[in-house]
Amino acid sequence: MKSFTEREKGFEAEFKRNQELMFRVTARRNRLFGLWAAVRLGLPGEDAETYAKTVVAADFEAPGDADVIEKVRADLEENGVAVTEAELRGTRARRRGSPPAVSWILDELGMPATTRL
Repeated sequence: MKSFTEREKGFEAEFKRNQELMFRVTARRNRLFGLWAAVRLGLPGEDAETYAKTVVAADFEAPGDADVIEKVRADLEENGVAVTEAELRGTRARRRGSPPAVSWILDELGMPATTRL
């Protein structure tokens, strides 16, 4: 019986790790998406960082990605930047943290390449 208990604990620990990893990946993706939107809004470095945090926080409003997309769409529309929901979804899908995307965003914001995302 001891081996079953140990095995169960191992599966629970793996599940917990996987959930934490998915949370971090999603938060990072939303942060990069927020930084991209901040560039479109013309926000400078620190303001862009603050805006990106609000995009990450928007994900906690409802399950799924619709709340994040809607927040960014409304903010862009409010500032006169024309963009469709399909464009936002496509852009968010490309902002998964690939090195070119990260360096492009950091360059646009004038932030050093050593900035930790």
